[in-house]
Amino acid sequence: MTLTQPAVTEPTVTPAADDLPKIISVDDHILEPRTLWQEELPPSLRERGPRVVRERLSLSFIGGHYGFTRDDPDGTWCDLWLFDDLVLPTGLLHAAAGIPKEEQHNVPAIYEDFRKGTYDQEARLADMDANHVEAALNYPNTFPRFAGQGFAERSDKGLALSCLQIYNDWMIEVWCGGAGTGRLIPLTLVPLWDPHAAAAEVRRCAAKGSHAIAFSENPSKLGFPSLYSGEWDPLWVACTETHTTVSMHIGSSSSMPATSPDAPLATTMALSAQNAEGSLCDWVFSGTLSRFGDLKIAFAESQIGWMPYLLGRMDIVAAESATGGVHLDRPPSEIVKGRVWGCVFDDQHGLDSRAAVGLEHILFETDYPHTDGTWPHSRAVAHRLCATAGMDADECHAFLRGNAIRCYGLERFGITA
Repeated sequence: MTLTQPAVTEPTVTPAADDLPKIISVDDHILEPRTLWQEELPPSLRERGPRVVRERLSLSFIGGHYGFTRDDPDGTWCDLWLFDDLVLPTGLLHAAAGIPKEEQHNVPAIYEDFRKGTYDQEARLADMDANHVEAALNYPNTFPRFAGQGFAERSDKGLALSCLQIYNDWMIEVWCGGAGTGRLIPLTLVPLWDPHAAAAEVRRCAAKGSHAIAFSENPSKLGFPSLYSGEWDPLWVACTETHTTVSMHIGSSSSMPATSPDAPLATTMALSAQNAEGSLCDWVFSGTLSRFGDLKIAFAESQIGWMPYLLGRMDIVAAESATGGVHLDRPPSEIVKGRVWGCVFDDQHGLDSRAAVGLEHILFETDYPHTDGTWPHSRAVAHRLCATAGMDADECHAFLRGNAIRCYGLERFGITA
């Protein structure tokens, strides 16, 4: 009698750190040029347009909110952004990359306090090389905020639109042009106060080579129509036509989760994924993803460990349409497949749960140059995450770059593998 030997399963082998593929980071940030709008606006608008003045001031954090005192003789020199009625200090925490952790405090700063790579293209590309990063998308970092709220909040919408378009042209033609072509991927803004104007800006920027926009995770909290209103449909039509991906950074609703007014910042940071959870519910239960079957959305700095539970819960709620109040053509877990991405900078649970999440839904970020950022150790962090999760070479490739290529259509920039 011949005994059949049991099959031997080869252990999963994660590539060595040096063998990991080049990273595509889908969430980095840029310090906006201090003189951009003063150079590009007509003289009659420069006094009201975005500009920087240098003053001594002090910063505070009271009751969950940042505050500041101008013209403080005991304060620190600060690059202060002025834009019509807006006054916004630059803080050291805006761009702390390369600063020792023990020196990262909420204090005023001038641009010269930061690494040059936070605002200079040549230096940024060098910092990317040092961090094993091939390509990156950059969200705004100072007064525009993550979805362009700094433009949307100005009362003069004509001036706001002109300034927003100056930013977009600079992002596409200057920051992502020249030596940055194919490495710095354009991420542009839309006028949140007018969905039709937003659609026009999507088409204008797509013609210039930008196929990704920053949008709010919850426009209702900004005082604009919700996804349930249907008023954003002209924007989604434009995004679909131009193959433009909608990217939403946590905090792009100008709000973050909190439990009480006296809760420390640590509580908000631990709960930050709640914003993405609520946003995904809106995208699905509003029917937006169902009506626009080719639309792609991505959540930046969201982590992804929450996705399996939420999608399972959404499936249950959607099935109980009599109580849930929604009528979808498919379960939410089916609707999101190949359409929705979450972003990891350090979520071991999420990667351990990748079979439940769907590996194809997971992106990687370095969050340069923020305090949560992993520069210049992003490759080592990625290797730790992948090795601990037991990911093989194909999974590592998908996580670190392949999924980003598919999410953002990076073949248009010559990135194909």
